[in-house]
Amino acid sequence: MAGKIPQNFIDDLLNRTDIVDVINQRVPLKKAGREYQACCPFHTEKTPSFTVSPAKQFYHCFGCGAHGTAIGFLMDYDRLSFPEAIEELAAMQGLEIPSEIAFEQGPDHRPIYEMLEKVAAWYRQQLREHPEAKRATDYLQQRGLSAEIAATFQLGFAPPGWDNVLRRFGPDQRSRKILSDAGLINQTDDRTYDRLRDRIIFPIRDGRGRVIGFGGRLLGEGNPAQGSASAATGRKQGTAPKYLNSPETPVFHKGRELYGLYEARQAHRQFEQILVVEGYMDVVALAQFDIRNAVATLGTATTAEHLNKLYRASNEVVFCFDGDRAGRAAAWKALQTALPLMKDGRQARFLFLPEGEDPDTLVRKIGTQAFLEEIRHAQPLSEFLFARLESETDMDSIDGRARLAELARPLLGQLPQGTFRAMMEQALEQRIGVAVDIPPPASPEAPPRPARKAQAQTPGTMPPMRRAVALLLQYPEMATTPLPEGWDEIRLPGTDVLHDLHQRICAQPQTNSAALVEATEDPRLRGHLARLAVADLAVQDDAAEQFCGILQRLIEQQRAEKRRELLKNASPSSMSEEEKQRLRELYRGS
Repeated sequence: MAGKIPQNFIDDLLNRTDIVDVINQRVPLKKAGREYQACCPFHTEKTPSFTVSPAKQFYHCFGCGAHGTAIGFLMDYDRLSFPEAIEELAAMQGLEIPSEIAFEQGPDHRPIYEMLEKVAAWYRQQLREHPEAKRATDYLQQRGLSAEIAATFQLGFAPPGWDNVLRRFGPDQRSRKILSDAGLINQTDDRTYDRLRDRIIFPIRDGRGRVIGFGGRLLGEGNPAQGSASAATGRKQGTAPKYLNSPETPVFHKGRELYGLYEARQAHRQFEQILVVEGYMDVVALAQFDIRNAVATLGTATTAEHLNKLYRASNEVVFCFDGDRAGRAAAWKALQTALPLMKDGRQARFLFLPEGEDPDTLVRKIGTQAFLEEIRHAQPLSEFLFARLESETDMDSIDGRARLAELARPLLGQLPQGTFRAMMEQALEQRIGVAVDIPPPASPEAPPRPARKAQAQTPGTMPPMRRAVALLLQYPEMATTPLPEGWDEIRLPGTDVLHDLHQRICAQPQTNSAALVEATEDPRLRGHLARLAVADLAVQDDAAEQFCGILQRLIEQQRAEKRRELLKNASPSSMSEEEKQRLRELYRGS
């Protein structure tokens, strides 16, 4: 990683994040008093012992000892690195990660990102200023897009001509190499030319908001006079593709990225659901009608990486496809991809549009509320799966029902173990009249990293200094209340940690337990603090009273040790007046 993530950014991120929301999107939680509970996702159990505290912004499993902050949960549950977990939380909160931070572990791709940003800004400028841009703006206006939505999605215009980008941004060999690496130019044996020409430009952004590629919608018919690819590629005139994406590059991978997800996250901190549509214009047109939770794949079928990214943002994904044969085939492929990912709490539904309609045309025809109603009535995965299989069998015959069982077995076998799988097996049994032996998942997910079980320590056996640190961690607001005089002069083992926590809380009074733990640089100490942050302190409503009482006892303990030290080194008769005065002060203070 080039550069260190500023601690104040991590603190701000954790203070904005609600760990309950983060975990509930992945593990359904139930309210239990002031906290939330679930069966632990890190070990097998039947009785819930996994607890999430909104006050502490911490999770803790009393069964296996797993514990941590929202960052730690993402690292263990989603198997993300620390930078990736920061990036995920920042995207959820709509925060920009400081520009000096580069997360790439391998080659430095900053020159590519910088070039893509410069070209994206130039495309936007061309949409406003180029003489040929009126055709693009007329098209966007015909599709009902406002200037505000065009600005939100940073739409641009690639003018006609072979080498506009090449001439402006590739004056030397190094810059041409960057343009090529970024997928902005094509090279043949006898020519180098712009990849996107005479097209409306849709910048594609990653979770951090960086431009990583472009999609282009062709204007005109793509003849050579307009600078189309036909002459260079050997295509016949008029056959340039209507939509063209950036190729695979070091920073752009179609099977991982989703158009519109960054913009959707800017509009919504939390998603009730995410709508997957087929094209850029569908995403943008729905946003124009205030439907801001749509994303599109980039010329590929929905992949498992796409779905994992979507399910990290919402527990429900709705696929929107044409109702024709091709649309239903694409939906079936998406269903098969989704099956191994359908953990309990996740949902997938399918919305099939009337023939000849796409989301763009349909929302303009029926309006926002009616379109949202269509989404609400989308077909659940379970219904779509059984309806598709039953259409291939004769359900009125024994042979047909046996055929249904054979078709369903491998599909249901892909589902993860859990309630949803059990209910799907029950639904199959109801349809055919007998129980079916479903094979276990072929490739079960590897379990998360094992967590070390916390050592049990009852409140009454915890040493005073450790208990004081635990109380301050769990109730940081106590730092702003009056504390016993002389507490800051305590110099016993552990007081450096206590003083550091107190200073950090006073500097940032709105901080919480999670931010205090994550701000601790020493990994060993951070582990100790994490365990203290979830320790059972048996506190009712007297945390401040307990804390002050412990400090007072520690003050007295230190004074007693100093008295013993003075008396050990000299008898009262042999003490100097200064030493006698010090001894009297120590007795008066006790």
